[in-house]
Amino acid sequence: MKLSITVVIAIVNLCFQSANAQSEPIITEDFKPSSVNQPEKIFPQVNSQRRVRTSISAPNASKVQLDIGGVKYDMKKDEKGVWTGESNPQDEGFHYYQLNIDGASVPDPGSLYFYGAGRWGSGIEIPSADQDFFALKNVPHGLVSENIYFSKLTNSFRRCFVYTPDGYNENTKTRYPVLYLQHGSFEDETGWSSQGKANLILDNLIASKKAVPMIIVMDNGYAYKDQKNTPSDKNKPRESIFEEVLIKEVIPMIDAKFRTIPKRENRAIAGLSMGANQTMRIMMNHLDTFSYYGGFSGTANYPNSDTIDVSSFLDGKYKDGNALNKQIKLFWLGLGTKEPAPFPKSVGAFRNMLEQQGIKYEYYESPETAHEWLTWRRCLNEFAGKLFK
Repeated sequence: MKLSITVVIAIVNLCFQSANAQSEPIITEDFKPSSVNQPEKIFPQVNSQRRVRTSISAPNASKVQLDIGGVKYDMKKDEKGVWTGESNPQDEGFHYYQLNIDGASVPDPGSLYFYGAGRWGSGIEIPSADQDFFALKNVPHGLVSENIYFSKLTNSFRRCFVYTPDGYNENTKTRYPVLYLQHGSFEDETGWSSQGKANLILDNLIASKKAVPMIIVMDNGYAYKDQKNTPSDKNKPRESIFEEVLIKEVIPMIDAKFRTIPKRENRAIAGLSMGANQTMRIMMNHLDTFSYYGGFSGTANYPNSDTIDVSSFLDGKYKDGNALNKQIKLFWLGLGTKEPAPFPKSVGAFRNMLEQQGIKYEYYESPETAHEWLTWRRCLNEFAGKLFK
């Protein structure tokens, strides 16, 4: 049987349309405003597939994209000049994102702004199945205060944020242990109480009696030696002195200003990513100051190999495992199961080194999370419950 040219073309078009329909993703239209939107802003939104939808009015723009996780998604313009677009499904948890308008990357005016990736920009919260542990609940809440101080070492004003638990202002004779908690690279002292929900995590842990009441100090991990204003100094790389600032300025200030228990047995130090590396070095250099350590997501500064040269690592401070076990009450490591290279390999090598030296440690894996805030929220939740008991 012969088919006419018209029929053949119709069949081809039908097949083509069918193939396109199969390749086009089916988007569930149950989008809701993000929990971290500006007040009364409808966009950005998240649906049950964990897709992000953004919308912005830019009638004179020729191209607008949603940039989340380094992946850009083209947005479409309607007759009113409003651009709207969606992302692919995202992992649960908090993510930084931005809009790209004709090549210029800008924050989304619909979202709250967070300091991350070296800038103030937009953030989106993809609801997680276990978000109850950092949710805002009807429980007693502590206070996060901003503390400004002048650092003689950096010759500059600096600040740290301090969490004090519920009852701190009323129980004036009670003293508290302290956790010094550090952010990651290209973030600052606002991260743990904003993106990290550290205060809410501790509020919930303390209310459920899973953690003892404690003070948390969150300082800025970027601290540099003061340089003279000369041409030669301008060409020199800045010397990081955060360890010195923390030990010589921040801890004495906190002990003087707050009702702490100023003993090593009642001090812990922890950090994420860059902060994990910083705090581990500080811990090992000052075992007379801290007795608890938490490293969240390790750092790429560990040798990217299957072994670690113990004799050279931190000046050989890991050589005597038995002595270290007597000094450190808790050596705790955490990592997401979807962390990118080189973190799994380098942290694995570090764990092997600890085991070879007989150093006791605890290890936790955050399921289905990468190098992101849900990993670190979970780490803090697990770690804080083990402190000062």
